Amino acid sequence: MDSSEVNYCVVVPTYNNASTLKTVLDSLLSHTSEVIVVNDGSTDHTAEILGQYANLDVIIHLVNQGKGMALRNAFELATRRGFEYAITIDSDGQHNPGDLPAVLGKIAENRGKVVMGSRAMEGEGIPKKSSFGNRFSNFWFWAETGIRLADTQTGFRAYPLKSMLGMKWFTHRFEFEIEVIVRLAWRNVKFVEQPIAVAYQQDRVSHFRPLKDFARISVLNTFLFTAALLFYLPRLWFMNLSLSNLWKQVKNEFEAGSERPVKLAGAVGLGLFFGVFPIWGFQMLVAFAIASILRLNRLLVLFSSNISIPPFLPLILYFSFQMGSFFFKEPVHFASWESLDLSTIHSHVMQYAIGAVLLSALVGISGFAVTYLLSVVIRNRKPQ
Repeated sequence: MDSSEVNYCVVVPTYNNASTLKTVLDSLLSHTSEVIVVNDGSTDHTAEILGQYANLDVIIHLVNQGKGMALRNAFELATRRGFEYAITIDSDGQHNPGDLPAVLGKIAENRGKVVMGSRAMEGEGIPKKSSFGNRFSNFWFWAETGIRLADTQTGFRAYPLKSMLGMKWFTHRFEFEIEVIVRLAWRNVKFVEQPIAVAYQQDRVSHFRPLKDFARISVLNTFLFTAALLFYLPRLWFMNLSLSNLWKQVKNEFEAGSERPVKLAGAVGLGLFFGVFPIWGFQMLVAFAIASILRLNRLLVLFSSNISIPPFLPLILYFSFQMGSFFFKEPVHFASWESLDLSTIHSHVMQYAIGAVLLSALVGISGFAVTYLLSVVIRNRKPQ
């Protein structure tokens, strides 16, 4: 599709960047007339500069509300105006508006995807703190989404506005630019990158506050990472998993895994361990998270963790109590299966918990050992 058919606007959030704002706007307006500027409580000459342009859409914040809030308000206006894409660009002069046609071309080739303007952050003239900060941000984005991007801190981006409909945002300053891409990734929105130029001028004005803003970003990443491990990554994984070929995938993994017995046995052992471990309701989620960290096969881990279902559940409860009985002077014993009920479990929860931890370790180690031996046997029987 021709880039001229892309229905877009350019969003320029600005706060006390009067020294570079006019240059940025003049260059932008040579490419497009659809520009939304957010004057985020500037106290310099920004208002006078904006007054020189008759055809700009200007949103005015009487006091500074943060870059995130400026973008959020601009996105709302762009959505009401019926634009398909909102392309953001910083007003501090580090981005070249001349890269806009290339970004539009990338949008035309990848409709519905987020386009990230990728800067060469390891080149000469790039401040070391900016390069480090970008690597730090890239790592956490990957940890929270499983997606690798070269530049997650770029302010030159193209957002598909339909993908953002109905979303409620939590942040309003610099950290918003992290929240928005992580949560779009969780919506299964795809990302593409477009190389762009970057220029760090000596008199460049930056409003990033190293202590406060880094603390905000760290808190946000902690929250997003926890949410990713407990809900979003397992959800995306299950969405892409066809139940009809679940068993086939498990079988294939066992056959392929005979080439790497330790990894295969580790996945099964980990799944069995958490299938018994006494954190009911969270067993599969925690198993999935740890499997991701250890780079074990998550399918086998989740498959193995389903041991705590009928008909195995009564056996797990029974042997958990039996193993825990060695640590109590007056443990509960079962004369028959009928005496095993929820009231008994509730009244002797510590006996059950200790026994379940021991049983989970025993089952996990046994599963690891058996799977390892089987995979070695299968591997040795394969023709060389």
